[in-house]
Amino acid sequence: METIHRPLTSVAQLVESAQLGDRDAQTALYERYRESAIALAYRKVGNWDEAEELVQDVFIHAFDRIEQLRVPEAFGGWLRQIVRRMAINRLTRRRTAIAIDSEVLEAIHTSSNTPLDGVLDGERHEQVRSGLQRLGDVDRETLEAFYMVGQSLIEMAEHFEAPIGTIKRRLHVARKRLAREMESFQAL
Repeated sequence: METIHRPLTSVAQLVESAQLGDRDAQTALYERYRESAIALAYRKVGNWDEAEELVQDVFIHAFDRIEQLRVPEAFGGWLRQIVRRMAINRLTRRRTAIAIDSEVLEAIHTSSNTPLDGVLDGERHEQVRSGLQRLGDVDRETLEAFYMVGQSLIEMAEHFEAPIGTIKRRLHVARKRLAREMESFQAL
């Protein structure tokens, strides 16, 4: 039986290909470093689910900025630094999340709307609509697809012909820009 030996691709070769936009190289880097990144993230945040989520964000961040890496052989250390920094950021912003079943939430919700509440809600909706109109097309379309049309991230990735990581990043950026628009509108 003949054994086929394939040349191992070095980290430097993968990084250089990824810097040129090669998705297969990005996938190979992800597969090569995912487990160690999760282990480091877990040591920092103390929760496996949160560590896995953090690592997804780390790779999105890393691949968005991979062209900034000057020494391709240093990818592993560079990635570990990103994990450490993003874990610290996450820990400083961590808030205790309380999970509430929707039925329980509906049972404790009481409606005590007054006419003034209706007017204030209308003003808020108008501010949001106005803020959306002041955003760029990509930001506005991204927010509308997710919040108004109710598309999932997968549906949005197909619609916008972009990876899910890009869609997550667009949502994050668009929400921040809308918040700034809302703040500037309220300052007037």
